[in-house]
Amino acid sequence: MKVLVLGAGVVGIATAYFLWRDGHDVVVVDRQAGPGRETSYGNAGGLCPSFAGPWAAPGMVAKVLKMSMQPDSPIRFSLGLDPRKIQWIIRWMQQCTPDHFRVNKLRMQRVAHYSLRCLKGIAAEAPLTDFDFHDGGTLQIFRTDAELEIGRLSAKALDEFGVPWKLLGPQELAAVEPAMAHSTVAVAGALHMPADASGDSYKFVNELAAFLAARGVTFQYDTQVQLIRTAGGQVESVLTDRGAMQADSYVVALGSHAPFLVSPLGIRLPVYPLKGYSITVPVIEGQDDGAATAVPRVAIMDEHNKIMMSRLGNRIRAAGMAELTGYGLELDANRQALIERVVKELIPTGLDFGKVEFWAGLRPMTPDGPPILGRTQYPNLFLNSGHGSNGWTQSCGTGKIVADIVHGRTPEIDLDGLTAERFRA
Repeated sequence: MKVLVLGAGVVGIATAYFLWRDGHDVVVVDRQAGPGRETSYGNAGGLCPSFAGPWAAPGMVAKVLKMSMQPDSPIRFSLGLDPRKIQWIIRWMQQCTPDHFRVNKLRMQRVAHYSLRCLKGIAAEAPLTDFDFHDGGTLQIFRTDAELEIGRLSAKALDEFGVPWKLLGPQELAAVEPAMAHSTVAVAGALHMPADASGDSYKFVNELAAFLAARGVTFQYDTQVQLIRTAGGQVESVLTDRGAMQADSYVVALGSHAPFLVSPLGIRLPVYPLKGYSITVPVIEGQDDGAATAVPRVAIMDEHNKIMMSRLGNRIRAAGMAELTGYGLELDANRQALIERVVKELIPTGLDFGKVEFWAGLRPMTPDGPPILGRTQYPNLFLNSGHGSNGWTQSCGTGKIVADIVHGRTPEIDLDGLTAERFRA
């Protein structure tokens, strides 16, 4: 069977891998000049199933309103006149209850832990060795007693999800991550989640795409997907700026832009972009040798500032912020300054801030948190959309799930709450 995958980010490439492994003739189309050039490029790097959970959480409505009034807030939003955004916000607010949060987090946990297993499987099978993978867990640090109390509640909830954890006092941090001994931040405590990992999704995507190209998968870059044509109740072709393309089945993995493509077909995807920023900073040569390391190896989440830092080889990637302001990708120097300040507090030595790469990207968020996977009302059109800030964490799992569905095989995990059906209720 010939399958056309629309989108060459980490979600699309992972889907293409599993389709190729099933023996299908796979073609991947993307508007960029190569794979992983948009949301997959500069994310935080964390492969964090233990963190996977919805942005729609109890107390978040008041928290967002309060924080948005602060000049250096990690959260910004604007109502504007966009009816899609307003509808998304209303749906998101409705999900900010304890009952909804528990259900949505369970759904996201189910996908995220499965996905990390799938990623490790790809890396071993291909094999892939050059994406700065580090299987060392995550530290979630709390600067205040109030944050630590929330951490204690989260830790208890992790038991329900079967996630290993350990609550650490300030004096115990350096035993898990020696670089924390150099931090200038007063820490009330931390949550250590050893099952998590980190890696560079852009390197992963490029290495996997090269592997697939060498084995017959076709990649058509610099190609803008314009329209999906249907006939007789199914997809007939996809119109691009290079002409029409036909296949037996089609997978939409276009991140925040997926709703525009499928809307003319009567498919209403409640996906809206949440803009984030990142910096990538080189490690100074010789600053991370010996027992007294200066730069962390494990991923660190600063809960106070909502900024995550991951060690990617000889670099530190720090990412955060949440701006519900539309589709613009303008770089804001104040956001860069905020991220740099937080990183310097936690890692005061060992990084070359004269060579910082600053980046912004769009996270395709659903109002409830879980992605939207699987079939549509058109029997040969499939969705792999709405991964939000967990795209890297969930991509390999959702790629396997959607490839299974396309192939006609029952996925290995329960799809309850992971399809578009939950928005039709």
